Amino acid sequence: MTPRVNSARMPDFQGQVVRLTGKVLRLSDASNEAVLQASDGGEVRVVLSNLNPTLMTDAYVEVVGKVAGNDELRALATIDLGNELDMGLVNYVVERYHDPRFASLV
Repeated sequence: MTPRVNSARMPDFQGQVVRLTGKVLRLSDASNEAVLQASDGGEVRVVLSNLNPTLMTDAYVEVVGKVAGNDELRALATIDLGNELDMGLVNYVVERYHDPRFASLV
């Protein structure tokens, strides 16, 4: 299972594949990068590599990618999640995922 992270949890997963849900703040065709606001409010730079940035059409996306730095993710795939999303709820789910009381469920 791919762990769900927010910006604060990314340093714990250096070099690993994770899922990050965020709001698209900036998208650059020229540099093939995006900047997302993660569910905890932190900003994460997403390197889209071979992915076409024009495929990210919604305000909110989930990125499956490899953590390449404390605030950088190298995308393997993106999933559009629509234009409205309760990021507080998303962050709640992320934090419950890492809560040791629920470790047996993951």
